[in-house]
Amino acid sequence: MTASHSDALVFFGATGDLAYKKIFPALQAMSKRGNLDIPIVGVAKAGWNLDQLRARARESVERHGGLDREAFDHMCRLLRYVDGDYHDTSTFNQLRKELGSAARPAYYLAIPPALFGLVTENLACTNCSNGARVIVEKPFGTDLASARELNRILLGTFPESGIFRIDHYLGKQPVRNLLYFRFANVFLDSLWNRSTVESVQITMAEDFGVEGRGAFYDRTGTVRDVIQNHIFQILSNLAMEPPVRTDSESIRDEKVKVLKAIAPIDEKNIVRGQFRGYQAESGVATGSRTETFGALNLEVNSWRWQGVPFYIRAGKQMPVTCTEILVRLRRPPDVYRSQALEHNHIRLRISPDVQIALGMMVIKPDKDIEGQAVEMLANHHPEANEMDAYERVLGEAIAGDTTLFAREDYVEEAWRIVDPVLRADTPVYEYEPGTWGPPEANQWIVPPGGWHAPLISGKTNEALRAA
Repeated sequence: MTASHSDALVFFGATGDLAYKKIFPALQAMSKRGNLDIPIVGVAKAGWNLDQLRARARESVERHGGLDREAFDHMCRLLRYVDGDYHDTSTFNQLRKELGSAARPAYYLAIPPALFGLVTENLACTNCSNGARVIVEKPFGTDLASARELNRILLGTFPESGIFRIDHYLGKQPVRNLLYFRFANVFLDSLWNRSTVESVQITMAEDFGVEGRGAFYDRTGTVRDVIQNHIFQILSNLAMEPPVRTDSESIRDEKVKVLKAIAPIDEKNIVRGQFRGYQAESGVATGSRTETFGALNLEVNSWRWQGVPFYIRAGKQMPVTCTEILVRLRRPPDVYRSQALEHNHIRLRISPDVQIALGMMVIKPDKDIEGQAVEMLANHHPEANEMDAYERVLGEAIAGDTTLFAREDYVEEAWRIVDPVLRADTPVYEYEPGTWGPPEANQWIVPPGGWHAPLISGKTNEALRAA
């Protein structure tokens, strides 16, 4: 174990939904790979004992990925439990006893952000925070002001180097591979700029609705839920400059530069939508104006990208579930003067499978100079033993590697970009479930050459049938 490696993991909210769906399965997976050898302490106010927590953990892994008896038994041997009120310092004194000789614990706050201040204050006053780090979930705030306040609270107890703000999307292997693909392949360097690229599209579509999370989603919406975090992370990976080194701070420096080069979004450059039937969902307020769809365009005003529009589209109840990037290149001159040549493109799919496709023109079979657009495709279907995003980010946090975590300045720059449209009273247009959003989006926010509609498993998406 290195000096930067945590020697205990404590997760507050041990009986909650996040622990049930994500944390216990991730811990079992780490155990199975031999990557879990530190005490694990769950903390909650549920009136439970350790046996009840172990039963909850077993139910969790059985439902979310499957029970591996040997790995699960190893995890359970490491598991401890403290039951108590977060307002009561005796809870934290008991935690300190359970930690024993641990000097570098990692505290995972799988609890509502409203409790962050209370927990961090009690960790500090009971001598639990010395040498420790803290792991917090997204959404990190609801706007710029609240993000700054959360940062103030956490920085009052922990140094920035000890704060790990999770966006699990960064733990996905295809998202991490974007950087490797860009900087490990020299053929991309000459075309990855404003001289060759005409536009960039990022689509994050889900073919389902809010799935019983109406009350949460109605306070959040698409801009806060995925655009401000997940999609901006993809965008920064696409647009950043090569880091001078591969250490975490050098990589995060370049990502922050991308966001600093983006002006706040003007309300005329976004269209919000809400799928028909959303207001009938449990927990959704009558007359809600929360968006379940957003389409917008922005520019990265850097030397590399100035003048290249970036188009973003995300929503629920879309025709497919897919996250895909389309980098459309400028049209070549038609030296044959026989037809309008199609744009070349690079298409990168992040989920549900992984694809890298090069779009190009070739001569049609049995024709002299008549061409057709084709794709050369590399495809990868995730394997059963591939590391889950939560397993990866949890392991990296315990190891002390901050590369996959958002820094204070990154979070605040991301909120700065979307803040104006969060405050603006922009219209919310209704759209039919199973379409690509409201017709207004396809009229007012349209990339050159039109939106690209992802294709899944040979099923056509009736592209833009909302138009």
